[in-house]
Amino acid sequence: MGLAVLPASAQDKADRLKVVATFSILGDLARNVGGDRADIVTLVGPNSDIHVYMPTAADAQSVRSARLLIVNGLGLEGWLPRLIEASGSKANIVIASNGVAPRKVEPGEILSRHHAPGSLDPHAWQSVTNVEIYVANIRDAMVAADPVNAGIYKANADAYLAILKALDHDIRDALAQIPPERRKVISSHGAFGYFAGAYDITFLAPQGVSTDSEPSARDIAGLVTQIRTERIPAVFLENVSDPRLIRQIAAEAGATVGGTLYSDSLTGADGEAPTYIELMEHNIKTIAGALGDRS
Repeated sequence: MGLAVLPASAQDKADRLKVVATFSILGDLARNVGGDRADIVTLVGPNSDIHVYMPTAADAQSVRSARLLIVNGLGLEGWLPRLIEASGSKANIVIASNGVAPRKVEPGEILSRHHAPGSLDPHAWQSVTNVEIYVANIRDAMVAADPVNAGIYKANADAYLAILKALDHDIRDALAQIPPERRKVISSHGAFGYFAGAYDITFLAPQGVSTDSEPSARDIAGLVTQIRTERIPAVFLENVSDPRLIRQIAAEAGATVGGTLYSDSLTGADGEAPTYIELMEHNIKTIAGALGDRS
Protein backbone atom coordinates (compact mmCIF):
# COMPACT_ATOMS: atom_id res chain seq x y z
CA MET A 1 0.00 0.00 0.00
CA GLY A 2 1.43 3.37 -1.02
CA LEU A 3 1.87 6.19 1.45
CA ALA A 4 -0.75 8.94 1.40
CA VAL A 5 0.67 12.27 0.29
CA LEU A 6 -0.78 15.37 1.89
CA PRO A 7 -1.40 18.47 -0.24
CA ALA A 8 1.36 21.05 0.18
CA SER A 9 -0.83 23.39 2.24
CA ALA A 10 -1.90 20.59 4.58
CA GLN A 11 1.69 19.37 4.92
CA ASP A 12 2.83 22.90 5.77
CA LYS A 13 0.19 23.17 8.51
CA ALA A 14 1.14 19.77 9.89
CA ASP A 15 4.78 20.90 10.13
CA ARG A 16 4.02 24.06 12.10
CA LEU A 17 4.84 24.32 15.79
CA LYS A 18 1.62 23.61 17.68
CA VAL A 19 1.22 26.21 20.42
CA VAL A 20 -1.54 26.79 22.97
CA ALA A 21 -1.80 30.15 24.77
CA THR A 22 -4.07 30.50 27.77
CA PHE A 23 -5.77 33.77 26.77
CA SER A 24 -6.14 36.22 23.90
CA ILE A 25 -3.33 38.64 24.76
CA LEU A 26 -0.77 35.82 25.02
CA GLY A 27 -2.15 34.37 21.80
CA ASP A 28 -1.50 37.64 19.98
CA LEU A 29 2.07 37.88 21.31
CA ALA A 30 2.68 34.27 20.23
CA ARG A 31 1.39 34.98 16.71
CA ASN A 32 3.74 37.91 16.36
CA VAL A 33 6.72 35.74 17.29
CA GLY A 34 5.62 32.52 15.58
CA GLY A 35 4.46 34.05 12.33
CA ASP A 36 3.57 31.45 9.71
CA ARG A 37 5.73 28.77 11.36
CA ALA A 38 3.48 28.35 14.41
CA ASP A 39 -0.13 27.18 14.71
CA ILE A 40 -1.56 29.14 17.67
CA VAL A 41 -4.67 28.11 19.62
CA THR A 42 -6.04 30.36 22.38
CA LEU A 43 -8.10 28.85 25.21
CA VAL A 44 -9.81 31.99 26.56
CA GLY A 45 -10.91 33.94 23.52
CA PRO A 46 -11.72 37.60 22.78
CA ASN A 47 -13.97 39.52 25.21
CA SER A 48 -13.81 36.63 27.71
CA ASP A 49 -12.77 36.82 31.36
CA ILE A 50 -9.88 34.53 32.25
CA HIS A 51 -10.52 34.98 36.00
CA VAL A 52 -13.75 32.98 35.87
CA TYR A 53 -13.05 30.72 32.89
CA MET A 54 -14.19 27.08 32.92
CA PRO A 55 -12.13 24.82 30.59
CA THR A 56 -13.91 22.57 28.11
CA ALA A 57 -13.24 19.12 26.67
CA ALA A 58 -12.04 20.84 23.49
CA ASP A 59 -9.48 22.74 25.57
CA ALA A 60 -8.14 19.46 26.97
CA GLN A 61 -7.73 18.15 23.43
CA SER A 62 -5.90 21.31 22.34
CA VAL A 63 -3.52 21.12 25.30
CA ARG A 64 -2.96 17.39 24.71
CA SER A 65 -1.83 17.97 21.11
CA ALA A 66 0.34 21.04 21.79
CA ARG A 67 4.12 21.01 21.75
CA LEU A 68 4.29 24.33 23.60
CA LEU A 69 1.94 25.78 26.22
CA ILE A 70 2.27 29.52 26.94
CA VAL A 71 0.90 30.66 30.30
CA ASN A 72 0.94 34.00 32.09
CA GLY A 73 1.77 32.74 35.57
CA LEU A 74 1.61 34.98 38.67
CA GLY A 75 -1.46 33.05 39.80
CA LEU A 76 -3.68 34.08 36.87
CA GLU A 77 -4.67 30.66 35.53
CA GLY A 78 -5.91 28.92 38.67
CA TRP A 79 -7.79 26.37 36.58
CA LEU A 80 -4.79 25.36 34.48
CA PRO A 81 -3.16 22.60 36.60
CA ARG A 82 -6.36 20.57 36.55
CA LEU A 83 -6.66 21.02 32.80
CA ILE A 84 -3.09 19.88 32.19
CA GLU A 85 -3.58 16.83 34.37
CA ALA A 86 -6.87 15.93 32.68
CA SER A 87 -5.35 16.36 29.22
CA GLY A 88 -2.29 14.21 29.82
CA SER A 89 -0.27 16.88 28.01
CA LYS A 90 3.47 16.50 27.52
CA ALA A 91 3.86 20.03 26.14
CA ASN A 92 6.74 22.24 27.17
CA ILE A 93 5.38 25.02 29.39
CA VAL A 94 6.70 28.56 29.17
CA ILE A 95 5.70 31.07 31.85
CA ALA A 96 5.62 34.30 29.88
CA SER A 97 5.98 36.52 32.96
CA ASN A 98 9.25 34.93 34.14
CA GLY A 99 11.69 37.77 34.80
CA VAL A 100 9.02 40.39 35.43
CA ALA A 101 9.31 42.25 38.74
CA PRO A 102 6.04 41.10 40.36
CA ARG A 103 3.72 43.56 41.98
CA LYS A 104 2.08 42.54 45.25
CA VAL A 105 -1.55 43.33 45.95
CA GLU A 106 -1.69 46.23 48.40
CA PRO A 107 -3.45 45.74 51.78
CA GLY A 108 -5.67 48.74 51.05
CA GLU A 109 -6.93 47.41 47.72
CA ILE A 110 -10.46 46.05 47.46
CA LEU A 111 -9.79 42.37 46.97
CA SER A 112 -11.38 39.16 45.74
CA ARG A 113 -11.13 35.71 47.21
CA HIS A 114 -8.51 34.80 44.59
CA HIS A 115 -6.07 37.63 45.35
CA ALA A 116 -5.53 38.27 49.04
CA PRO A 117 -3.26 41.03 50.40
CA GLY A 118 0.34 40.19 49.66
CA SER A 119 -0.48 37.90 46.73
CA LEU A 120 0.89 38.64 43.28
CA ASP A 121 -0.99 40.82 40.82
CA PRO A 122 -1.03 38.79 37.57
CA HIS A 123 -1.83 41.66 35.15
CA ALA A 124 1.82 42.33 34.26
CA TRP A 125 1.07 42.84 30.53
CA GLN A 126 -0.34 46.28 31.35
CA SER A 127 3.26 47.54 31.30
CA VAL A 128 4.77 47.47 27.81
CA THR A 129 8.27 46.91 29.17
CA ASN A 130 6.96 43.77 30.89
CA VAL A 131 5.54 42.57 27.58
CA GLU A 132 9.02 42.91 26.09
CA ILE A 133 10.04 40.27 28.67
CA TYR A 134 7.02 38.14 27.71
CA VAL A 135 8.06 38.27 24.04
CA ALA A 136 11.65 37.31 24.81
CA ASN A 137 10.44 34.30 26.83
CA ILE A 138 8.06 33.22 24.05
CA ARG A 139 10.84 33.61 21.47
CA ASP A 140 13.27 31.50 23.48
CA ALA A 141 10.65 28.80 24.06
CA MET A 142 9.80 28.59 20.36
CA VAL A 143 13.47 28.44 19.42
CA ALA A 144 14.02 25.59 21.88
CA ALA A 145 10.93 23.70 20.70
CA ASP A 146 11.61 24.22 16.98
CA PRO A 147 15.30 25.02 16.41
CA VAL A 148 15.02 24.52 12.64
CA ASN A 149 13.04 27.77 12.45
CA ALA A 150 15.01 29.61 15.13
CA GLY A 151 16.05 32.37 12.74
CA ILE A 152 12.43 33.14 11.86
CA TYR A 153 11.35 33.34 15.49
CA LYS A 154 14.26 35.59 16.39
CA ALA A 155 13.67 37.94 13.45
CA ASN A 156 9.95 38.15 14.17
CA ALA A 157 10.62 38.88 17.84
CA ASP A 158 13.17 41.59 17.02
CA ALA A 159 10.70 43.35 14.71
CA TYR A 160 7.92 43.16 17.28
CA LEU A 161 10.15 44.33 20.13
CA ALA A 162 11.00 47.44 18.11
CA ILE A 163 7.27 48.20 17.78
CA LEU A 164 6.80 47.68 21.52
CA LYS A 165 9.62 50.09 22.37
CA ALA A 166 8.02 52.75 20.17
CA LEU A 167 4.64 52.10 21.82
CA ASP A 168 6.12 52.54 25.31
CA HIS A 169 7.64 55.85 24.21
CA ASP A 170 4.31 57.04 22.78
CA ILE A 171 2.45 56.20 26.00
CA ARG A 172 4.93 58.17 28.08
CA ASP A 173 4.68 61.13 25.71
CA ALA A 174 0.87 61.12 25.83
CA LEU A 175 0.74 61.04 29.63
CA ALA A 176 3.39 63.74 29.94
CA GLN A 177 0.83 66.16 28.47
CA ILE A 178 -1.59 65.50 31.38
CA PRO A 179 -1.09 67.60 34.54
CA PRO A 180 -0.03 65.32 37.44
CA GLU A 181 -3.06 66.29 39.52
CA ARG A 182 -5.38 64.96 36.77
CA ARG A 183 -3.67 61.58 36.40
CA LYS A 184 -6.33 59.69 38.35
CA VAL A 185 -8.52 56.99 36.88
CA ILE A 186 -11.49 55.01 38.19
CA SER A 187 -11.93 51.65 36.42
CA SER A 188 -14.08 48.58 36.94
CA HIS A 189 -11.53 46.30 38.60
CA GLY A 190 -7.92 46.45 39.72
CA ALA A 191 -6.22 45.31 36.52
CA PHE A 192 -4.04 48.37 35.96
CA GLY A 193 -1.53 48.30 38.81
CA TYR A 194 1.43 47.66 36.52
CA PHE A 195 0.28 50.39 34.13
CA ALA A 196 0.03 52.78 37.07
CA GLY A 197 3.52 51.94 38.29
CA ALA A 198 5.11 52.14 34.85
CA TYR A 199 3.45 55.35 33.70
CA ASP A 200 2.92 57.40 36.87
CA ILE A 201 -0.87 57.40 36.97
CA THR A 202 -3.23 56.46 39.81
CA PHE A 203 -5.90 53.81 39.24
CA LEU A 204 -8.75 53.31 41.69
CA ALA A 205 -11.25 50.48 41.39
CA PRO A 206 -14.54 49.48 43.03
CA GLN A 207 -13.57 45.82 42.66
CA GLY A 208 -10.42 43.87 43.49
CA VAL A 209 -7.95 42.49 40.97
CA SER A 210 -10.37 39.73 40.00
CA THR A 211 -13.72 40.39 38.35
CA ASP A 212 -15.58 37.83 40.50
CA SER A 213 -15.74 40.06 43.57
CA GLU A 214 -18.64 42.35 44.49
CA PRO A 215 -17.97 45.76 46.07
CA SER A 216 -19.95 46.69 49.15
CA ALA A 217 -22.20 49.74 49.47
CA ARG A 218 -19.57 51.21 51.77
CA ASP A 219 -16.86 50.70 49.10
CA ILE A 220 -19.01 52.45 46.49
CA ALA A 221 -19.88 55.34 48.81
CA GLY A 222 -16.19 55.80 49.60
CA LEU A 223 -15.29 55.97 45.92
CA VAL A 224 -18.08 58.45 45.19
CA THR A 225 -16.80 60.67 47.99
CA GLN A 226 -13.23 60.38 46.73
CA ILE A 227 -14.20 61.24 43.15
CA ARG A 228 -15.99 64.36 44.39
CA THR A 229 -13.27 65.39 46.86
CA GLU A 230 -10.34 64.89 44.48
CA ARG A 231 -12.30 66.08 41.44
CA ILE A 232 -11.48 63.00 39.41
CA PRO A 233 -12.76 63.97 35.96
CA ALA A 234 -13.78 60.63 34.50
CA VAL A 235 -14.46 56.97 35.20
CA PHE A 236 -13.96 54.13 32.75
CA LEU A 237 -15.71 50.93 31.75
CA GLU A 238 -13.86 47.69 30.98
CA ASN A 239 -14.67 45.20 28.27
CA VAL A 240 -14.81 42.20 30.63
CA SER A 241 -16.82 43.86 33.42
CA ASP A 242 -20.49 44.65 33.92
CA PRO A 243 -20.82 48.36 33.00
CA ARG A 244 -23.75 49.05 35.33
CA LEU A 245 -21.63 49.52 38.47
CA ILE A 246 -19.26 52.05 36.95
CA ARG A 247 -22.17 53.97 35.40
CA GLN A 248 -23.82 54.10 38.83
CA ILE A 249 -20.66 55.47 40.43
CA ALA A 250 -20.24 58.09 37.70
CA ALA A 251 -23.85 59.24 38.05
CA GLU A 252 -23.65 59.53 41.84
CA ALA A 253 -20.30 61.34 41.76
CA GLY A 254 -21.16 63.73 38.94
CA ALA A 255 -18.28 62.42 36.79
CA THR A 256 -18.36 61.50 33.12
CA VAL A 257 -17.85 58.02 31.72
CA GLY A 258 -14.61 58.49 29.80
CA GLY A 259 -14.98 55.39 27.63
CA THR A 260 -14.08 51.70 27.68
CA LEU A 261 -10.64 50.41 28.67
CA TYR A 262 -9.42 46.96 27.68
CA SER A 263 -7.80 45.06 30.53
CA ASP A 264 -7.69 41.26 30.43
CA SER A 265 -8.89 40.49 26.91
CA LEU A 266 -8.65 41.56 23.31
CA THR A 267 -11.72 42.18 21.21
CA GLY A 268 -12.69 40.28 18.08
CA ALA A 269 -11.16 41.27 14.77
CA ASP A 270 -13.86 43.90 14.15
CA GLY A 271 -13.52 45.49 17.61
CA GLU A 272 -11.43 48.37 18.95
CA ALA A 273 -8.60 46.23 20.36
CA PRO A 274 -8.02 43.08 18.30
CA THR A 275 -4.26 43.09 19.07
CA TYR A 276 -2.14 43.97 22.08
CA ILE A 277 -0.69 47.02 20.31
CA GLU A 278 -4.17 48.30 19.47
CA LEU A 279 -5.35 47.58 23.02
CA MET A 280 -2.67 49.77 24.53
CA GLU A 281 -3.07 52.48 21.87
CA HIS A 282 -6.81 52.58 22.49
CA ASN A 283 -6.41 52.73 26.28
CA ILE A 284 -3.92 55.58 26.26
CA LYS A 285 -5.93 57.55 23.70
CA THR A 286 -9.06 57.09 25.82
CA ILE A 287 -7.34 58.04 29.07
CA ALA A 288 -5.52 61.03 27.61
CA GLY A 289 -8.68 62.27 25.94
CA ALA A 290 -10.65 62.16 29.18
CA LEU A 291 -7.99 63.49 31.55
CA GLY A 292 -6.35 66.18 29.47
CA ASP A 293 -6.35 69.67 30.95
CA ARG A 294 -9.52 71.40 29.77
CA SER A 295 -9.20 74.55 31.85
